[in-house]
Amino acid sequence: MTKKMKARSKLRRRVAGLLALAFALMGVGAAYSVLVPEPQTAQAQQDPAIVREGERIYTNTCITCHGANLEGVQDRGPSLIGVGEANVYFQTSTGRMPAMGQSAQEPAKPRVLSPEEVDAVAAFVQANGGGVEMPKEKGAALVGDDPARGGELFRFNCASCHNFTGRGGALSSGKEAPSLDGATEDQIYAAMLSGPQNMPRFSERQLSPDEKKDIIAYVKSVTNGNNNPGGSPIGGLGPQSEGFIAFVVGIVALLGITLWIGAKA
Repeated sequence: MTKKMKARSKLRRRVAGLLALAFALMGVGAAYSVLVPEPQTAQAQQDPAIVREGERIYTNTCITCHGANLEGVQDRGPSLIGVGEANVYFQTSTGRMPAMGQSAQEPAKPRVLSPEEVDAVAAFVQANGGGVEMPKEKGAALVGDDPARGGELFRFNCASCHNFTGRGGALSSGKEAPSLDGATEDQIYAAMLSGPQNMPRFSERQLSPDEKKDIIAYVKSVTNGNNNPGGSPIGGLGPQSEGFIAFVVGIVALLGITLWIGAKA
């Protein structure tokens, strides 16, 4: 083999090696783009006027605790990056935010912001921090058609904290699961999406949108005061109140029988 042929063969091997490396890098890049989820980024899709109004309200009511760039302030408030409008809607529409102080758990209280201001702040946080969005439906459109299935899902996922009739209950470390009386359809849906405080967040893989709506249908059926086929609801607490009444009646009956036997003796 001549030197010229050897040089050509060596060049071809180098070119083939470079092409193989290029194809390998392209394959790795394609696999990475397919298998690795896209990072969550903020996309300002809302009306710019609403976002600007939300920024104004945020600056006046939220910036002290949550920072100028939603980054949070140490020992005051957490970062709002990635929390989404669902979390903001729940916290502000229930009056938990703006907070009046720091405690184990922020209680519900009369709402400070108007409904329009709540929507504006939620739009601002969503546009600049990203996160879980509220559904397009509102109010009665979030009530499902199958409250029976909703009851099964509620008892499996929610009753351990909220009681099977939605009356709430005590948790550890000074916290509690609040009563669902008076909660709106939007607030219940937002809570399931965002998982406020001690509540877990239910993704669509855990509870589909239709299942969430059926849970709302069940909650509204047991908190409207018209679903008491057994008579008096006795506070809607179930076995606790019924067991207490049975205990009191039983003790009184035992005392009466004891006194009657003593009098006969």
